[in-house]
Amino acid sequence: MRDLDDTKAPLFDHLVELRKRLLICIAVLVVAFFISYAFARPIFSVLVQPLKDAGQSRVIYTDVFEAFWVQVKVALFAALMICFPVIATQIWRFVAPGLYAKEKRAVLPFLLMTPLFFGAGASFAYFLAMPWALHFLLGFQGDIGGINQEALPAVGNYLSFVTRFLFGFGVAFLLPILLMLLERAGIVTGAQLAAKRRYAIVGAVAIAAVLTPPDAVSQLMLAVPLWLLYESSIIAIRLTNWRAAKNKGEASPT
Repeated sequence: MRDLDDTKAPLFDHLVELRKRLLICIAVLVVAFFISYAFARPIFSVLVQPLKDAGQSRVIYTDVFEAFWVQVKVALFAALMICFPVIATQIWRFVAPGLYAKEKRAVLPFLLMTPLFFGAGASFAYFLAMPWALHFLLGFQGDIGGINQEALPAVGNYLSFVTRFLFGFGVAFLLPILLMLLERAGIVTGAQLAAKRRYAIVGAVAIAAVLTPPDAVSQLMLAVPLWLLYESSIIAIRLTNWRAAKNKGEASPT
């Protein structure tokens, strides 16, 4: 009976700690949401800039509540972006006590690089991929058999388009971090990743087909960076292993 009680105590402590971290994340997210809601219109004005640069002068909403829900979604989107470092820190503080010092040193750099890679992917989407995709999609306007075909994007649909691009490219650019973590955990090796290169290329094309409009250039704008990130992950793993082997050889007695 005493052994059973001893096993319950650590589990209860972990649940209490998890509850504490979740409450902190929720509290910070709620505060950030209300602050972001006050600036929802300026934030959305930034998000619609690629649409404006593509030549579109207006957006519409056909549902009475659509414009309101768009502001709510924009505020939530901004709050998630603002709170990401806090959420990542709380996840780290919950997981770190269960890791050895060597494991902490291995995982922490990847955690710190996550917002940088995500930001790089989102910036790539905003400044390069989205403008091209919008120019392509809005290019269907014009005269068709004497009927004027005009694009009138709804604010809700456009927001979904923007968030899909930003989140999709941001998460896709986390591929090197994921692969290197899998290699550190012993799940895959650099040799295995190199051997599966052809499948990675097919996967990159499939992901690009889902996240981008159905034109070849937009899909290549995601597929090619994904393939380059995959190759850079293999190179980084080989360099890391070579450096570790070199340090181990220098540390071993002669």
